[in-house]
Amino acid sequence: MKRHLIVNVIKDSIAAEMGINPGDTLLEIDGNSPVDIFDYRFMIMNEYIELLVQKHTGEEWLMEIDKEENEDLGLEFENGLMDEYRSCENKCIFCFIDQMPPGLRDTLYFKDDDVRLSFLQGNYVTLTNMSDDDISRIIRYNLSPVNISIHTTDPELRCKMLNNRFAGKTIENIKRFYNAGIAMNGQIVLCKGINDGESLKRTINDLKVYLPYLESVSVVPVGLTKYRENLYPLEKFTPADAAVVLDLIHDFQKSIFAKHDTHFIYASDEWYMLAGRELPAADSYDGYPQLENGVGMMRLFADEFADALHKTCVADELFRKLRGKSAKPKSVSHISIAVGLLAYPYMKDMVERLTEKFPELSVNVYGLVNHFFGEDITVSGLLTGSDIIGQLKDKPLGERLLLPESMLRSGEDVFLDDITITDLEKTLQVRIDIVKSSGYDFVEMVLRETDKNILQGKASNE
Repeated sequence: MKRHLIVNVIKDSIAAEMGINPGDTLLEIDGNSPVDIFDYRFMIMNEYIELLVQKHTGEEWLMEIDKEENEDLGLEFENGLMDEYRSCENKCIFCFIDQMPPGLRDTLYFKDDDVRLSFLQGNYVTLTNMSDDDISRIIRYNLSPVNISIHTTDPELRCKMLNNRFAGKTIENIKRFYNAGIAMNGQIVLCKGINDGESLKRTINDLKVYLPYLESVSVVPVGLTKYRENLYPLEKFTPADAAVVLDLIHDFQKSIFAKHDTHFIYASDEWYMLAGRELPAADSYDGYPQLENGVGMMRLFADEFADALHKTCVADELFRKLRGKSAKPKSVSHISIAVGLLAYPYMKDMVERLTEKFPELSVNVYGLVNHFFGEDITVSGLLTGSDIIGQLKDKPLGERLLLPESMLRSGEDVFLDDITITDLEKTLQVRIDIVKSSGYDFVEMVLRETDKNILQGKASNE
């Protein structure tokens, strides 16, 4: 019998009403012990269930529960999966973790490839460590969406790219999910001279037949750090390469949209920035199904920024009229913003538009080079505290330094190299404000401590 320690009970939930407390242990549901989160969620779907719980005192309670169908009990467990995490069995030629320097915290070197995290956290998985029973359970429990790292539909090439002789079976599993009506999303990490060109054409052609259940597929360029000694030789994409990739994807989007009313295959923002092309309009992203893969993130941010700026200017004009036309701002606000080189041109343009409307703002925008992982890594989310310190310690920062939330470990104030926000503030002698990945939040944060506290982009959007 598996035992699942309960670490939290949601207030006013069924479990709270039944007297279940943190520190108690779930033993059985309807006489069966759930193996993991799959089993647990399936077992609690019924309107009537019997729950066997061991109290922290050692006493066992058997509880009869009448509830709505699919209603949650309100239990949270010590392990979100209610089981051990499954590590990756592949040795992918493009694996980012293999390209990380030594000396970081242990958790950064763990290669998870657990499909259960696909449902809990949106992770993309290869499906190579899944048994037929695992696949059958997903279908039986109707769990979706399944987020799949596909890379290529050529079985032989996929085995080569993942260094796993079983990797070619994944396409069979996609077909099984399709036949069962399980929603899926796909990801292609593109490697120059490996799975691009004709291989990418084949992959997209093979995958589009699984519409509508395969809802979207993203194409992202391989990330190459400076730590690639003894690893598979991979080349970085050039601007000309990026243009070819975009032309191929756009051609597929046109034909697929005409038939299915969705663009289906999407290029991540990096391709447009590398090729020097404008980002597509918002409707080209079909509701942004792949934001976490960097698909449309800058377009959404820019549109939110534009909307927030417009509403803020309207509110500012009203505010000035209420105060009197002769009223002037109390003081100039000096702040700084630091981002990766990829976002720098876009951020600089937005700041120029802001300061044009609000001349009492003085904003320095810094595009930071990633010395820690290598200069070819240009996204903000992989900048470290040491790079921020090294490049900003002698720069004028003003009263506040704004940094994007993507730089931090999820839910914490720690950068990849374990430097904390507090460490950064002490070293740079400036207050750090973290900006969420929203154009509304950005405008609000920039204007927060001017005399325009009334002008909040997010509030204006309500």
